[in-house]
Amino acid sequence: MAEESDLEKTEPASERRIEKAREEGDVPRSRELATFMVLMAATLGFWMSGPAMLSQLKHIVTKGLSFERTQVLDPSRLGIEFVQQVVDLFLVFMPLIGLLMLAALGSPLLIGGWLFSAKALGPNFGKLNPMQGLGNMISIKALIELFKAIGKTALVGVVAWFIVASQFDAIFVLVSQTPAVSSVHQGHLLLVCFTAMVAALAIIALIDAPYQMIHYKNKLMMSREDVRQEAKESDGNPETKAKIRSQQREMARRRMMSEVPTADVVVTNPTHYAVALKYPEHANHAPLVIAKGMNEVAARIREIATEHHIVLMEAPPLARALYQHAELGEEIPAPLYTAVAQVLAYVFQLRTWQAYGGDEPLLPEQVSVPPDMDPLETKNNESSSNIDPRI
Repeated sequence: MAEESDLEKTEPASERRIEKAREEGDVPRSRELATFMVLMAATLGFWMSGPAMLSQLKHIVTKGLSFERTQVLDPSRLGIEFVQQVVDLFLVFMPLIGLLMLAALGSPLLIGGWLFSAKALGPNFGKLNPMQGLGNMISIKALIELFKAIGKTALVGVVAWFIVASQFDAIFVLVSQTPAVSSVHQGHLLLVCFTAMVAALAIIALIDAPYQMIHYKNKLMMSREDVRQEAKESDGNPETKAKIRSQQREMARRRMMSEVPTADVVVTNPTHYAVALKYPEHANHAPLVIAKGMNEVAARIREIATEHHIVLMEAPPLARALYQHAELGEEIPAPLYTAVAQVLAYVFQLRTWQAYGGDEPLLPEQVSVPPDMDPLETKNNESSSNIDPRI
């Protein structure tokens, strides 16, 4: 049951899934809305510029049926006149064509938005599969499209019938009118009927647009397994990430070890901790921690320090404090200045003795570390504070 629930598409689509669908050219679209927008633009165009268009067309037809003697005697003039008439026709219909193009380009903004996808233009040989095509023909989506087409046809047909039935008297009157008046009246009736049918399509568009949005949303829904898989792809496989982190730690450790030969002193626990300190000459800052580690890493630091004749100094409280509170590559904490100064003073005296002789410097008897900086001292204090004072 748990596996079935994980495979059920119950989760909303993630941003990554929606973005991937858009890259493949898959966005919500409503053909009915686009058709309605184009036809509505055509209706507005006819209502606004219909009389002017008819007047210009009448002028073009009249001019086209009129011939002058020079045109008959010069066939080349006929070609020029024909080209001129074609240009005039284009200019007549250009405002309507521009309005239709504006509606066609603007309708996608209402649902889905503009989208250009190179993947959608690429060949998809899967669409040539006859079995897949047969499956699409008998699918639920095809059945819904069939009912939608039937409903659209029925609605437009009913609206057209009511409009024509309401205009029976006006239609019969056309026979008794003059051709000029009859043509104007007939054009008006056709435009009214066309407007009513476009208004009927508005009902279809208002139903289809939300349906397409809901259908698109449901199509992109994800199962819990899909969500987990996408998280792996986005964030990376945990095993791979762990391996990368391990490699990064190893590289950082190697860089750290390469700095040990430049240290002035290595403060040790002596076995559990090792911290390498460096105090560059003419420095305007406190000593730096260039390497630190515990156990095996501490042993490797001590080994490298011995190979390069770096002073190893046992100061367990200071080693613990430096390891706990000092960051790699940064200055030592201010509360440890005094303790580190004692250590460096001994190191510099030791170098002077080795170079020029004289009295051998003595190791500091005790390197003072504030109690709150020593992790072991802090732990002991916490343990003693938990003891019942009545004991």
